[in-house]
Amino acid sequence: MPVAASIRGSAAILSLPVLVVDDHRTMRAVIAARLRQIGFQDIDTIDDPVSALTMLGQKRYGVILSDWNMAPMDGLAFLRAVRQAPETRTVPFIMVTAEARPENIMAAKRLGVDGYIAKPFDTALLKSRLAAVLGPF
Repeated sequence: MPVAASIRGSAAILSLPVLVVDDHRTMRAVIAARLRQIGFQDIDTIDDPVSALTMLGQKRYGVILSDWNMAPMDGLAFLRAVRQAPETRTVPFIMVTAEARPENIMAAKRLGVDGYIAKPFDTALLKSRLAAVLGPF
């Protein structure tokens, strides 16, 4: 069961820790700023999925937002690793990427992605995707 599945109310959802994984500093800053606009405060950002896996071993996150095109591990391989680890397999995972080809979306769905946001996007779209995954807030 996802971390947020048993949580009710906007304050509880907005208190969830969020992990943003993107290799572009500007995109990490944009996503973090939009999350703060929505009301999230506990936001960690990191530039590569390998380091993100270490962070996931040190802190329990309520949702992960990840880019697709990164190195040394891409977002799909990161999603696979998250879903294979017992302690993170149920953490809601939203892919935030320019990779909007149907075959990429299907590959991510097969691996258990919870949501998908195509870049560019606005704060309202981010909030709606988060609400679809975490519940209304």
